[in-house]
Amino acid sequence: GDVPREIARLKQEPGKDIETYGSATLMQTLMKHSLIDEYRISVHPFVIGKGKRLFTDGGETATLRLVGTKTQNSGVVVLTYVPA
Repeated sequence: GDVPREIARLKQEPGKDIETYGSATLMQTLMKHSLIDEYRISVHPFVIGKGKRLFTDGGETATLRLVGTKTQNSGVVVLTYVPA
């Protein structure tokens, strides 16, 4: 169906936040339609060198403002951003 339209409809309903994990394609679609209110990016303390990128070359761009950080016991740092 029409994913942007359905997400926009869901955002108008009462209830909890909508979260998505690891879907670069869905995220690019939501970014294109300005449907993301908050980004939570987890930085893990290891480097793998390759894998699917969340922010792709030629993809949608966004100017973000950092609104929070949290360091977990594991060393993972969670960065919270909102569109600027």
